[in-house]
Amino acid sequence: MAVGRKTGGRKKGTPNKLTGQVKEMILEALDRKGGADYLERQADENPVAFMGLLGKVLPMTVAGPGEDGEHVVAVITRRVVNAGEG
Repeated sequence: MAVGRKTGGRKKGTPNKLTGQVKEMILEALDRKGGADYLERQADENPVAFMGLLGKVLPMTVAGPGEDGEHVVAVITRRVVNAGEG
């Protein structure tokens, strides 16, 4: 492997072609199944899978250094609780 400066390849942050194609196929399938209505049904019928999906799309926010130089990480979590559970 050559040592030195990298000169080729994708620019930082550019998704690879396959990732873009797979994302496009998933969104097309979602649209064919009813979009938001389909996702609402999944939330009712498959809450574990739906919450897993939410975990992938909700942002995890990382703020800059705090007062003492520490980094603050805010994580959004949601928990499904059945009636009668605490």
